[in-house]
Amino acid sequence: MSTANSNEAKRKDLVLRGVRVLLRGKRMEDAEKDYIWRSDPEIARLDAAYPLTMKYERYLKLFQDQIRWPTPGSHHFAIEVAGGKFVGNCMYYDLDSLSKEAELGIVIGDRDYWSGGYGYDAVVTLLHHMFDDLGLRRVYLHTLEWNHRAQKCFERSGFNPVRHVRRMSHDFILMEVHQNDWEATSDERLALRQRYLENRGGLAVNDEDAKAAAVL
Repeated sequence: MSTANSNEAKRKDLVLRGVRVLLRGKRMEDAEKDYIWRSDPEIARLDAAYPLTMKYERYLKLFQDQIRWPTPGSHHFAIEVAGGKFVGNCMYYDLDSLSKEAELGIVIGDRDYWSGGYGYDAVVTLLHHMFDDLGLRRVYLHTLEWNHRAQKCFERSGFNPVRHVRRMSHDFILMEVHQNDWEATSDERLALRQRYLENRGGLAVNDEDAKAAAVL
């Protein structure tokens, strides 16, 4: 196996384990739910996007191409809860290997998992990987100015607001977290995932969930 193919296989096999969520590589079976979520006007609005209007067959081809040939400097993860249920997506992209920074994004598509701490679990789990495994110095994101619920989640995760940004006809708040700040508070933020489990319920992911998530 070539080095490129070996690295790609490792990317697809990567599973990040939180407390109530697992982050695993994207698969073709995710396409149907992704299409439904991206066609939903409310979810699209939260993502500062327009709802999809293309036919599912066309979307499926684009989805397959993205899995086969992922955009350099990015990694898209499916968010699973205990039992292997797929509830959303998170990712990093625009990774700059010189400045060691990247942008983070997340969408919880399944409304049953809104406002329950699952997004926090996913964000903190991904940040842990980006800082501790990838060695990044800065992670940033853009959140819609009016989406206060998302902003609170990101602030709890360690992000700080930087400035207002206007792009794509939307008003965003640029938020960022630096490696030094993350290291100083990471134990506390990682532990908060367990408190969400204790206070808000749900099931913890286990070894069997992790094994199932790693099977392609």
